[in-house]
Formats: sequence, structure tokens, C-alpha cells
Amino acid sequence: MEYVRLRMGRFAAGLLATFVVGVAVLLGTAAPASAHASLTRTDPSSGAILQSAPASITLSFTEGVRPVAERIQVIGPDKARADSGTPRVNGTDLSIPLARNLGKGTYLVTFRVISADSHPIGGSFTFSIGQPSANAPTADTSVGERADPVVAGALGVARWLGYAGLVLIAGPLIFLARLWPRRLSRTVPARLLAAGLGVTTLATVAEMYLQGPYSAGNGIFDVSSTALEDALSGSFGAAHAVRLGVLAAVSVLIRPFLRPEPPSTVDQAVLAFLAVVGIGTWPLSGHPAASPVPAVSMVADAAHVGAMAVWMGGLLLLILVVLRRANATELGAILPVWSQWAMLCVITLTITGTASAIIEVSEFGKLFDSTYGKLVLGKAALLAVIVGIAYFSRRLVLRFAAASVPPDDDDEDVADVEEAEPPARPLRRLILVELAITGVVLGLAAALVQTPPARTANAAVPGPYTVTLTSDKSLVRVELEPAKVGGNSMHLYAYTRTGTPQSVVEWKASITPTSGSVEPIEIPILPITPDHSVGEPIFPDPGEYELKITVRISDIDQSTLSARLTVR
Repeated sequence: MEYVRLRMGRFAAGLLATFVVGVAVLLGTAAPASAHASLTRTDPSSGAILQSAPASITLSFTEGVRPVAERIQVIGPDKARADSGTPRVNGTDLSIPLARNLGKGTYLVTFRVISADSHPIGGSFTFSIGQPSANAPTADTSVGERADPVVAGALGVARWLGYAGLVLIAGPLIFLARLWPRRLSRTVPARLLAAGLGVTTLATVAEMYLQGPYSAGNGIFDVSSTALEDALSGSFGAAHAVRLGVLAAVSVLIRPFLRPEPPSTVDQAVLAFLAVVGIGTWPLSGHPAASPVPAVSMVADAAHVGAMAVWMGGLLLLILVVLRRANATELGAILPVWSQWAMLCVITLTITGTASAIIEVSEFGKLFDSTYGKLVLGKAALLAVIVGIAYFSRRLVLRFAAASVPPDDDDEDVADVEEAEPPARPLRRLILVELAITGVVLGLAAALVQTPPARTANAAVPGPYTVTLTSDKSLVRVELEPAKVGGNSMHLYAYTRTGTPQSVVEWKASITPTSGSVEPIEIPILPITPDHSVGEPIFPDPGEYELKITVRISDIDQSTLSARLTVR
């Protein structure tokens, strides 16, 4: 037994060293990329004033995207659609064709696309032809990313059920293939297998359906054939279709595993191949497929999911059947082997989880200031507790295995060895706690799939802040871009109450943080035309600010207008 422990320790150390070196090499040579597509530029740019109408609008992203056609539109100053034709994707660029003979005024562009990791992203921005409209639409940069909370919640539940179903499949299969005693009935593992196949199939179909309204931003029953086609036309749809095919094949090919005789090597090889293909569909439809090092991310994620399924599934079968019904001789053969497998699963989970965190978080600080990072920390903390419990379980198993070996004549603990009994009851308690905690871990894993990676959570280009302020004599339209910490560009347009351009004698502007007792920060204003001026405000910190604009249109007519804005 000491030899087995030494050999497993050397194997674990070698595996860890090899993996760390491989990750370091691949990370060192990888080109920067984004696991969650971000908008990098638009043509025309946000807030631009054009002299003539463009033929199309181009949006550039950090990676290839798929358009959600029914959520891409251009609204003109008359509130009518100004786009014409189908949006087209060329590499990382999305092109929106426009109608001919567009009139003067401000146009609102709204978009929604699906990134490579199956997450919807989007937003809106404005540009003007000739001059801005007095009652121009306001850009809302978050509108494209909103998802119905019921849909998002249902999708999270479906993903959790997918993981749970995989656990119910993996545990029984690996026990029936290698560790199941001939004396025991195979009814319980057979039922668990059937339940696992049914739950995973149901979860997969539910995910495929829910991805339609999730991508389009609609309600759970508000889904069109176009939205489903947009959602399932990429890797997400292909991965889930393959998963359904694998589940169907497994449901037919598991019969040899349910017979009293051990399955043949060919049967086991076929199921092993299907297992690799099936587990590979999870990373193919998530963040790993779009990471900077997709090969490492996808292998790591697949290994992580597989190790989780084998470990949890094996524990479930142990507590339900093996520890209750197997005799001492059978447990003496099963528990040491299972203990080695469980240790390999723990090592795999630790290595692959660390590698994925390094890739998807990228910066240590983002572990604490991003939703994704906090979920990773929570999952890691729970896994640490589980590993601690597994350590005590392994000690019980090793003690029992050592006691099962015939002692030497000079062994002082002969009496203890002869009285050794299988540690079934304490193991059941420990395993029950492990399963309870890992159920929560599965929930965190499902949440991580729906959360943008920490290193891309703030990667999107901040959108402009636009607002129209009203006084008794004037309308002032404010366009501030990009509304973030540091230097910004601000355009001010003055109109009369009837909407015609208004000449301004003098402009004044200032910003003041709403928190604390900070003096107003004056903004130098440069007139461009009688009704149009520009400024370059500098925001020292993120947070909420009060923007004040003073407009003097004659020696006796002056108005001060204010608005609040949030700076990121």
C-alpha cells in the first residue's frame, strides 16, 4: 500500500508539472483575444455629425459575431426605420445597409449580436446627418445586453440539470465497467443511468430552446423561428446537437453494462470514445471556445467537467448502494481502487480549475472586483472544503486497505488488524456532506457559464451619454463620450423651445461629484458655431457626477441646466 501511495504521489506531481509547463508555454505565446466579444469602433462614430448620408453603418468587434437580425435596426428622426436589407458579417465587422435619401437629423442605431461563447451582447449609439435633432432619441448602451430574468433563470436551471444528469451517467457507467461486484444487483445503477440520460436530454433540449429568447432578449414564450435559427446556427447549436446524438447512442450501447457479465473491451472503448465526445460539447458551447488559448481552455474545461462527473457520480453510487450492500471482501477490493480514482479526480479538478481561472480572469485584482471572479473564489472555497473531507475519507480507506493485508509475524498490531471492519458508516457521512457541497458547486458552475469572464467584463467600449436639457427659453442637447474616467469629449447644441438652432452668447459648464464636498470642476468651452460648442471634461474618479450647463443668449437672458450622469 505504501508503494501504491508513493507511485500515485509521483504520478500526481509529474502530471502537475507537465500541465503547468504546457499552460505557461501556451499562455506565453498566445495572442491577445477576448472570450466575450466587445465593440471596438463604429463607422460613423457615436455622436458624429455627417454632411451626407452614408450607404451603410459598420460595427467592428474584437471577434467574429453572429447578428440577431430582428434586434438590429436604425431609427430615424421621424421614428421610422432607416435601415434596409439584411445585416452582413465580414470577419469581425457587422455591416448594416441604410435606405437611400435619408433626411437630416439624428439617427439611433441599436444592435444585438451573439459572441463566439454564445452570449448576447449589444447596445446603441446615435449619429446625425446635417445637424442633430432637437428631440433626438437617446442611446442606451445596455439595451442590447438585457435578458428576460425568467429566461436567464430558466437557462441557469437547465444548465445545472445538464451537469446533474451527466453525474448520474458517469458514476454508474464507470462502476459497472470496472468496480461493480457480480453478487450485487444492477437495478439501482441502471435506474440512475436511465434518469441521467433522461435529465441530460431534457436539459439539452431546454437549453436549445431557451437560447432563442435569451439571445433575442425576449420573454420565455416570445420566440420566433428567426430567433431560434440565429441562436442555433453557430457552435452552440452544433455542440448541443452532437450531445443529443451521443446521448441517443449511449442509451442503446449501455446494455452490455447492465448484464451480470463484465462488458467487453470493445464495449468499454466505444463508450469511452462517446464519453470524450459528449463531454467535449460543454466547453465547445461556452467561454473556452473563445479564449485566447482555445486548445488549452477546451481540454481543461472538458477534463474539469469529466472529473467532476466521475467523482460525484461515484460518490453517489457509493452512498446509495456499495457501502450499504457490499461485504467486507468486496469493499476491500473496491475502496482502494476508488480512492485512487477519486484522488486523480481531485488533482484534475485542481489543475484544470486553476488553469481556467488564470485564462478567464487574467488579473489578480479581478478576482475580487468582478462577478465572475467572485464566483470563481466561491467555487474554489467550496472545493477546498470538499478536498479536506475527501482527505479524511481517503485516510479511512487506506487504513482499512492496510488492515486487509495479512500482517507479518512481528507486527505489533495483529489484534487491531484482525478486528478491522469496513468504514462504511463514517464514509457514508463524509460522502453525504461532499455531495451536499458539490451540489452548490454545480450551481456556481452553471452561473459561471452565463457570466462574462472577468477579463472581458469591462472590455466593451463605453457608450456616449446623451441628454436634452430644458429651460424656459432654451433646449440644450449634451453628447458626452465615452463617459468614463479620464478625458472625454463633450458637444453642446442649443435650440429654441420650438426646435430651431439658437445662438448663444456665452457657455459655461462644470462637473461636481455627488459624493463628498468637492468643489465644482470648471470645463473650458470652445464655440464652434453660434449654436454649437465643445468641451473636454476630465473625470478624476468613477461614480456619479452633476453636470451643470449655463447658457446666456443675451445680456439679460441666461439659463442654468443640470443633469446627473454615471462615469465608469
